[in-house]
Formats: sequence, structure tokens, C-alpha cells
Amino acid sequence: MKDFINKTAISTGAASGMGLVFAQNWAALGGNVLMCDVNDAVLQEKVAEINEKGQGKAVGVHCDVRDYAQVCAARDRAVTEFGSIDLMVNFAGGTAVRMCGVDRAQYPQFPDVPIDVYDWGIDVNLKGPFYFAHAVLKQMREQKSGLIINIGSITGAEGDGYGMDYPTAKAGLMYGLTKSIAQFGEQYGIRCVCISPGPVLTRPGMAGMRTLLRRAAEPQEIIDLVLFVASDKGQFINGENIMIDGGRNALNRLVY
Repeated sequence: MKDFINKTAISTGAASGMGLVFAQNWAALGGNVLMCDVNDAVLQEKVAEINEKGQGKAVGVHCDVRDYAQVCAARDRAVTEFGSIDLMVNFAGGTAVRMCGVDRAQYPQFPDVPIDVYDWGIDVNLKGPFYFAHAVLKQMREQKSGLIINIGSITGAEGDGYGMDYPTAKAGLMYGLTKSIAQFGEQYGIRCVCISPGPVLTRPGMAGMRTLLRRAAEPQEIIDLVLFVASDKGQFINGENIMIDGGRNALNRLVY
């Protein structure tokens, strides 16, 4: 696949999980990748591993997606290093009650959880992608080209009566933000697509989630779809949310 040679992508959450797998794939296909994460030590290790392979080039930038100044600095670094931003993929995210280590015995129900926990979730999962869209669209508008891929979740369709920040934010990405960016981008040759996974084996707990295929996805399966949408073969996909969930959204959820 030669579609990505010398093309530049930004990946958030790139020190681990799908953000890292994407960066590894993009560089292996000859692309340049700016990898963003708050875990700078691990990030720089992963950047070095990619660059040692001598294919595409990786640059690591410490970036808290909740901080617009850091987001803009990451955008500027990508342009300085590589001259363009062809693809922006918003991987960074997670359910706040899990990521912040909330003790459910202490905080048993949604109204009991401190609001700053949910603030973290909304900021990372929704405001972060919104900030990056606002920042990189300035460059993409100038180029008159580009693609933003948001990463949604089956939870955005299902809801969650406890970790409410996550489905709220993901639904915002899957429908409001993705369609709105696509509408703005029409005049500049910019596309926006949301890819919404079901359970993915980025952590062991995902293996227990039901799907019609009776398994969770391997991270590479999600990245393969990301790469297809970004490739020459995926150019007619725009403004859409694509569910890749092993049939979880089609499950019969009737409780008897």
C-alpha cells in the first residue's frame, strides 16, 4: 500500500493501545506520524522503536488533549517537522470512573461520583477531539485537503448508567462533531469519519463483553478500518459513523 508514503498523521493516545498500533502501521507504510500522549517516557520509547525500523518517521510530543495550547503546539510541530497534516486520528480517551480509579464501594451511583471525575471524562473524550479539530482544520483549510477520524464507541449507542461521561462524549463524536466537521470541510476538500469499535482487546476486561461473533476485536482489526478510510479506496466515505463491533449493536437485549 503506497497511499501513505510521505503523508503526515497525528495520533493521540499514541503511547499505548490503538493509538500506538496506528502509529506503528502508518510509519510501516511509509508515512510520517506525530505521536501525542501525556506519558512522555513511554511515548519516547515507542517513537524510538518506530524510528529504528527506518521506514516512516515518528516524532513524539507531550500533549494533554484537555489543554488547547498544547494541542496547538502539537499541530505546529507536525507542520514544522513534516510540512502538512493529512490525517488526524483522535484515539485518546477512556471511561473516567475507570481511568481515575473510582472506588464504586465509596461512590456507588452516578450522583455520588465527584463531578470533577466526569469533568475529566468529558474533557478528554469530547473536548480533546473538538480542540484538535479546531486546531488542525486551520492547516487543512490552507492545504485544501485532509481527513479527521474520530474514534467513537458502541457505548455511545448503548449508554452507561454509571460512567455517563463516556457515552455522552462518544455520542457527541459519533454524530454531532463528525457530521459538523464534514459539513465545514466540504468547501475545502476535507473529510471527517467516525469509527466506533465494540470491545477491543486493549485490556483484559474487554474479553468479557458480548458480541454476536462471541469475541472482542484485536486492535489491528480496528486500525485496518482506519487505514482503509484514509486510503485511496476509502475516499467516498464522509460524515458517517461506522460501527465495527462484532455485531454487538445487533444483540437481542431483551431481559426475561
